[in-house]
Amino acid sequence: MHKRHSGILLHITSLPSKYGIGDMGPFAYAFVDFLASCGQKFWQILPINPTDGINGNSPYSCSSAFGGNPLLISPEMMVIDGFLKASDLKIQSPFAEERVDYPAVMALKKKIFVPAYRRFEKMPDRRDFNDFVKAQHYWLEDFALFTVIKSAQGGRGWNEWPAALKNRQPQALEEFTRKNFLELERVKFTQYVFYRQWNKLKAYANSKKVAIIGDIPIYVNYDSVEVWRHPSYFKIDSEGHMKFISGVPPDYFSRTGQRWGNPVYNWPQLKKVKYSWWVERIAHDLQMFDHLRIDHFRGFAGYWQIPAHEKFAIFGHWVKGPGADFFKVLAKHFKSLPIIAEDLGEITPDVVDLMKKFGFSGMRVLLFAFNGDINANPHVPANYPAHCVAYTGTHDNNTIQGWYRQEAKPHEKANLAPVLQMKFTLLNLHWAMIEALMRSRAECVIVPMPDFLGLKEEARMNTPATKVNNWQWRLKAKALTVTLGQKIARITKKTGRFSNMNIEEGG
Repeated sequence: MHKRHSGILLHITSLPSKYGIGDMGPFAYAFVDFLASCGQKFWQILPINPTDGINGNSPYSCSSAFGGNPLLISPEMMVIDGFLKASDLKIQSPFAEERVDYPAVMALKKKIFVPAYRRFEKMPDRRDFNDFVKAQHYWLEDFALFTVIKSAQGGRGWNEWPAALKNRQPQALEEFTRKNFLELERVKFTQYVFYRQWNKLKAYANSKKVAIIGDIPIYVNYDSVEVWRHPSYFKIDSEGHMKFISGVPPDYFSRTGQRWGNPVYNWPQLKKVKYSWWVERIAHDLQMFDHLRIDHFRGFAGYWQIPAHEKFAIFGHWVKGPGADFFKVLAKHFKSLPIIAEDLGEITPDVVDLMKKFGFSGMRVLLFAFNGDINANPHVPANYPAHCVAYTGTHDNNTIQGWYRQEAKPHEKANLAPVLQMKFTLLNLHWAMIEALMRSRAECVIVPMPDFLGLKEEARMNTPATKVNNWQWRLKAKALTVTLGQKIARITKKTGRFSNMNIEEGG
């Protein structure tokens, strides 16, 4: 990212679709067209791995770092690809436009995958599927086993499975595979459809000179394929119990800190195997995305480790991470590392040094700009370095309008004018903030879609440290008007960010 560009943050689940959740179907392509028409270089999304209701359907709590989320599969594209008939897509009652009803969506998607696989079984040419299974063997076999065993065990976590399956005894896995071959093939087929649709969508975006920024959570779930497959890579005991869990100390979002609950990595063991799992993960994601945003980047320099028995994050402590040694290994494997480091929160000099050493872009968030000394606050646009990615807010922030109405303190409101350096009214505050961000030195500016629309707190994607009413907001199809596109294009041109250059591929 060495030129001035901008983009829009909108997760796939938030796209319009008549099937209750945004997906990789027609409106995803329409959104790419919208981005291109108003000169946006980047489409940033959240993680697209499998989620579940137990973890509030958070895209940052996934059961696999490699698998794709079946909920994002487009039924319409399955019809186009011949896996379904239009008659298979009958909906008894329409879904709400504004929010995702995850249980209803899960039921619908599960229902339509059954006839899709039956139709696929009758197709004479399965070479593309066979090639996919062969190419993705390094993660797909374990993913399928984990998914089917978990289902057969009534949804229980891997640590509660029968010992032979829990401990991955070869004979037990072979016997399970033999008895459940058809179910395993169905899981592989679903992943094949997911990646088929994703690869087509990404190719289309790239053909329109739109680059996709993917998001990588630094941690994986305890109940995940990775922990079941590689327990030695995590700080868990011989019985499979977590000894320590992840989180962060008190910060802007929580006065008591956040207890995330993921197992922390056993970095010394990962170093012994030359970080092979991470190398596979980065290689996989560089094929999927043009740039990678790594969530909680500071965890590579030092991470907050909480004893598993403690109920509050404040009882944790900092532990040194793998640091430069880890990224030196990655640098040997990849021509480039197009990484955006999420460096928010308590950032120490070692984190800054690590980013500088490898040339990673950091982040700035405008909603954090109105506290303290605005001459020294790093989130004030006048203080941005060129090499950064600047946001009005992230998926964890309120919208601009919601922030002003619900959260902004009197001194923050008083700092609006000197920080933005322009006149504004409450009605156009979001446009004033967007323009201030666009005028900054930051090489890249990303604006969440709700901020372009001036939406209030109802469009907030996530409230950290809570597990309900998150990840549900959806964009209405009629919101992407020609007028809006023209306004975005004008401000993008005005600030020298209008994109008409070819993208630089990652990998």
